[in-house]
Amino acid sequence: MGKKARRKHAASKSRREPAASRPRTNKRAWLLSGIAALLVLAGAAYVLPRGPEQGLQTTPEEGGLQYTPAEVVYGQPIDAVHEMKPGPQIAFLPLVQLQPNIEIPKNLYDLGRVSPKAVIKRKFIIRNTGEAPLTISRAYTTCGCTTARLTARVIPPGKVALVTLTFDAGFHDARGKRVQRGLIIESNDRRRPKTELWVRAMINRS
Repeated sequence: MGKKARRKHAASKSRREPAASRPRTNKRAWLLSGIAALLVLAGAAYVLPRGPEQGLQTTPEEGGLQYTPAEVVYGQPIDAVHEMKPGPQIAFLPLVQLQPNIEIPKNLYDLGRVSPKAVIKRKFIIRNTGEAPLTISRAYTTCGCTTARLTARVIPPGKVALVTLTFDAGFHDARGKRVQRGLIIESNDRRRPKTELWVRAMINRS
């Protein structure tokens, strides 16, 4: 083979070699792209918030209160209205038995300035951190403008009941006044048989 023919053969071979190696390069690129996509999907699944059945529940109006749906007890509800007269005697557990412990992480909401016709709801939680069932024997509000609903009358140890308190600013003519309205809860916690929840607001004149 002459020198000229050898040069043509070498040039033709050099042009064919990249084409032969191209499939391997493409396979490697596809493999790396697939691995990168899997890593992105795995990372997204890790950082996305969990469903309601797993994660902590909180809303802005709750002021950061945290609880899980599994902690909330729904039993015989209590509808609290304005009733200031004395109620029945509280049935405490004997001292020799395990005792309940009522805990309210947040017991006051300052609503700020509100319209004289506003109807505002706020959520509280009642947690039983004791070792015996917490029984709510009675719940009543300090004014006819305020009502409340509790999700359960009996709260087992480690559970919580939700309290939705509703304040109707237009129930009375309180324009231009600062008001504070509450919910009184009576329970079988010997140390705190009466617990109070409050909302306060400045009622606009118009």
